[in-house]
Amino acid sequence: MAGAERAVGLAIMAKAPRVGAVKTRLCPPLRAPEAAELARCFLLDTVERVRMVAGARPIVAYTPVEARAQFEEAAPGFALIPQRGGDLGERQRHLIEEILGLGLQAALVIGTDSPTLPRECLDEAVSLVMAPDVDVVLGPTEDGGYYLIGLRAPYAALFEDMPWSTPAVLGRTLERAQRLGLRVACLPTWFDVDTGADLERLRVEVEATPGVSPRHTREFLGRRVVRAVPVVKSANHEHHTPDGGGTAASRGR
Repeated sequence: MAGAERAVGLAIMAKAPRVGAVKTRLCPPLRAPEAAELARCFLLDTVERVRMVAGARPIVAYTPVEARAQFEEAAPGFALIPQRGGDLGERQRHLIEEILGLGLQAALVIGTDSPTLPRECLDEAVSLVMAPDVDVVLGPTEDGGYYLIGLRAPYAALFEDMPWSTPAVLGRTLERAQRLGLRVACLPTWFDVDTGADLERLRVEVEATPGVSPRHTREFLGRRVVRAVPVVKSANHEHHTPDGGGTAASRGR
């Protein structure tokens, strides 16, 4: 099993969770410090999930380069690779080239925006990317992108001149793979958490799902719900305050 355990590199592409630099589309409903904390929770949950995947070497592809120490702390034991390139396509292509340059036979690249993605999807991706009748593995997202891509060779055409962050990404990627004669296997479709509506969907799903995972995200949502609960004062007209005031929480802070 020693060779098989090192056959696939499973890389998390991540940006340092700094206030004002991550999950800005979630502001509002979140404040910038909350958005950064949620991004950190997404990263930690993804690290925990990747660590449990058998047959893969865990990697974090991080940015900015000066944040290396932050990722060493967040993902101990993971190989760390600084991201290179301009747009997302360049960065993914360079990352896949670097993973394969480590002597690994295949590369899987994921983000951190799907905290409820089952680990079984990653297990399946490891198997599929090594299958002789599969050239490309994709994990589609409901918004028209993908949460995972896996390759055994860095096909540049899959990443160049792509309309990133639009609903056209998955369709264009599939079209280009077909033109190149590549055989594609798709994982179950999942959802990213990018907007306030996505965040509410995540909250409802986590509350309705028993268990611990995703641990850090679940704890963040629990803390935020507790903070959001208003303080209801009893209707005691004999002891009301003259200005009608109460605790900071009851004023919606």
